[in-house]
Amino acid sequence: MPHPIIDTMNRPFIECRNLTKRYRKGTIDVTPLEALDLEVAPAEFLALMGPSGSGKTTLLNLLAGVDSPSDGELHIGGFDLTRLSRSQLTRWRAEHVGYIFQLYHLMSVLTAFENVELPLLLQPLSRKERIRRVEAVLELVSLADRMDHRPNELSGGQEQRVAIARALVADPPLLVADEPTGDLDRESATAILDLLKGLARDHQKTIVMVTHDPRAAAAADRQLHLEKGKLVHNGEAVLS
Repeated sequence: MPHPIIDTMNRPFIECRNLTKRYRKGTIDVTPLEALDLEVAPAEFLALMGPSGSGKTTLLNLLAGVDSPSDGELHIGGFDLTRLSRSQLTRWRAEHVGYIFQLYHLMSVLTAFENVELPLLLQPLSRKERIRRVEAVLELVSLADRMDHRPNELSGGQEQRVAIARALVADPPLLVADEPTGDLDRESATAILDLLKGLARDHQKTIVMVTHDPRAAAAADRQLHLEKGKLVHNGEAVLS
């Protein structure tokens, strides 16, 4: 893994400066994110809100290293993501980011244990170490007694907890969550939000969550709103 190229002392965990993403769709230039400035503290739980097409998922994908910005600066945990090659970015993402999806993205033919183990299969770990890590995160999300169950034998809330365990198993410092409670009933959603809050508070995970639900956003330490690729407050663009 490349060494950090910026000093992390007294710096935010995430720093975006003039972050812009544009692409061409047919003959039209599309800019889902424009000149965005953002800072996120270590172990902060941040909620991003905004209408469809506001740039929330684009920003989430940039923070997760799934996509690369067109312009601007993006520093996460001491790494300048704009200076990493594609292969370096792939490795950085595997080691530093856990992605939590709305629809879980679990493999139906695998047990909870096997789904959580998947990210570790590409790492040079012994079978004993993989078992230790998987059992530890399943215990953390209160699913130790369901590790041999397949997704169709679990409730929606339990499936999402398996997905969170999978995101955690490599011990990444950053979790990004795209509508993690959007497919859950209120009780299950509350349990997932409590789990995320605990991960930030007790395990020092930095969490960036996209949501349309004001109740979900209220669980975060801070809420920001995006509209047309810009952060806004009371209808006015803001820097961060």
